[in-house]
Amino acid sequence: MKRSFDTLDAILTHDFDTVIDVRSPAEFAEDHVPGAINLPALTNDQRAEVGTIYTQVSAFTARKLGAAMVARNVADYVDGPLNGFDGAWRPLVYCWRGGQRSGSVATILQQIGWRAEVVTGGYQSYRRLVHQSLYDDPVRHRLILLDGYTGTAKTALLHLLAARGVQTLDLEGLAAHRGSLLGRVEGGQPAQKGFESALAARLARLDPDRPTLVEAESSKIGRIVLPKQLWLNMTQAPRIEVTATLPVRAAFLTEAYQDIIADPARLRDRLQPLRNIRGHAVVDDWEALLAAGDFPALATALMDQHYDAAYARSRKTATRDWLGQVHADALDSAGREVVADQLADLIATL
Repeated sequence: MKRSFDTLDAILTHDFDTVIDVRSPAEFAEDHVPGAINLPALTNDQRAEVGTIYTQVSAFTARKLGAAMVARNVADYVDGPLNGFDGAWRPLVYCWRGGQRSGSVATILQQIGWRAEVVTGGYQSYRRLVHQSLYDDPVRHRLILLDGYTGTAKTALLHLLAARGVQTLDLEGLAAHRGSLLGRVEGGQPAQKGFESALAARLARLDPDRPTLVEAESSKIGRIVLPKQLWLNMTQAPRIEVTATLPVRAAFLTEAYQDIIADPARLRDRLQPLRNIRGHAVVDDWEALLAAGDFPALATALMDQHYDAAYARSRKTATRDWLGQVHADALDSAGREVVADQLADLIATL
């Protein structure tokens, strides 16, 4: 039996017990339906082997080999991760196009007695719904941007505001990047498609009738490009600004970037692209501060000589609707709590 989904919300709010992605691990790693588990009909190596035989020998030989591989793999799943499910279990199965791989796996599961169904059109049908929601349909949410110079703890404040009941969208969290030259985090970023799946699922859970606070970003976070409709909404959204003195911001960055400080060689490598922008003499001075272990001074210099100038230019060239401003006397743990309270009070009036 096949199941069709006409809207993104329909597939995200399905009533099945488990969603099974039977594509290869490589396909699954790039993107998948949120919450799906990966039980590959064919592993990466098996898929490559079958594909080679299909093109170099014959389609029949490839299908025969593939069928044997799928049967053995599904047998392992039935004995392993699926062993604990009773007869009432309802899995939803999909592959790339809703064809042979998902059909083969679902047939075996159905013969056991499980009420398995296959997604019509497979992953491609899901991907079209995600693309439509982010690139074609307007984003219906009322966004408010949390703005401010580098080091004003915007991401940390966003998390504190979420804990206070403010509706938030953490783009840097979804993109696994802190949104600056030094922003790479351990583990790397997701694929663009994976980011878009997570973003579409998050937007679907937000109440469009409530304001949604999102950190002001450029159109790219690391190598992730923000989808067209979201970016259009953000460029038109009003803003709340967080301000703080340069020493306060430097102290926060020293606290927040401990993982980067712990690896001076990697930090030095990340500074090198700025030689073409700020000049060799400036970057040499930054490297001297790094070599001396004076990260507060390095953070101050980076903001004063690089980040603040770029931010000031963007403010001059863009028309922005400001809803308010909150000044932070401190951005340590206690200071962030104070600022979060003030921001929450301001947002409650909007």
